[in-house]
Amino acid sequence: MDGHIVALPTETVYGLGADATNKEAVANVFKAKNRPSFDPLIVHVPTLKAVQEVAVLSKRAEQLFLAFSPGPLTVVLPKRKCIPDLVTSGHSTVAVRIPAHPIMLQVLQASGLYIAAPSANPFGFTSPTTAQHVLDQLGTAISGVVDGGPCTVGIESTIVDMSTDVPKVLRLGGMALEQLEQILGPVETQLSSSNPNAPGMLSSHYNPGATIELYPDREALVAAVSSNNDAIGVLYWGEPLPIANSFNLSPKCVDTEAASNLFMGLRELGKSKVTKIYAHLFPEKGLGRAINDRLQRAANK
Repeated sequence: MDGHIVALPTETVYGLGADATNKEAVANVFKAKNRPSFDPLIVHVPTLKAVQEVAVLSKRAEQLFLAFSPGPLTVVLPKRKCIPDLVTSGHSTVAVRIPAHPIMLQVLQASGLYIAAPSANPFGFTSPTTAQHVLDQLGTAISGVVDGGPCTVGIESTIVDMSTDVPKVLRLGGMALEQLEQILGPVETQLSSSNPNAPGMLSSHYNPGATIELYPDREALVAAVSSNNDAIGVLYWGEPLPIANSFNLSPKCVDTEAASNLFMGLRELGKSKVTKIYAHLFPEKGLGRAINDRLQRAANK
């Protein structure tokens, strides 16, 4: 990539891609996103062989990759010397993923690069799921965008730390805990850290441009809307509600559909100039956990 940074499509969200071995290019990613240097990046590779080139792969981690990759899974492993400390924010581990999007895989295979690619948006704001979202937020700050259409998963990858003897989920995402437990058994979670060794662990993130209030049940959400005269947006799921400035994540309450629509919904309501967004939390199972995780971080000031 010759030091340039380009937005690339993945099945999760659009990533801001740079040659992971090029310190100048990686520094440009941090600069374009206004991302703090303590928040590490994910390295994208095309094959399991490439995983072994950038990280030390244990047998259990290999089982995870074989079961769920290419796909929305990132694994944290001890890093090899070819990956600069800037990519990993000084940690001795690296977060590695084999993405499922055909265009991203083609770029990886054709270039022969390991590509560091955080979400292609300013740090702390809603992640992009279309090429236009990237252009709206980063514009001329980057060298270009490869348009691969809307992202199918719509939320970032699940991150599992396999660098120690005890596997630990560091970020909920497009791979459900139930799927991971088929391979690993019950897993611990550590979803927040002030010194993260994986992205997505900060308590405040995904800002849509309006404050967010969370409601665990539909009746409380509807009552709150009806008693408030302010400019309110409503993010919900289930049977349609006759409310202006509302976005239905999934009329049939399907977690994969709701996840793929989440950032789109937040973005649309944010653009509608509402001052608050009332959000209905999803059932805590499958990808519902990741949806609620994103909403809770977006609601934190």
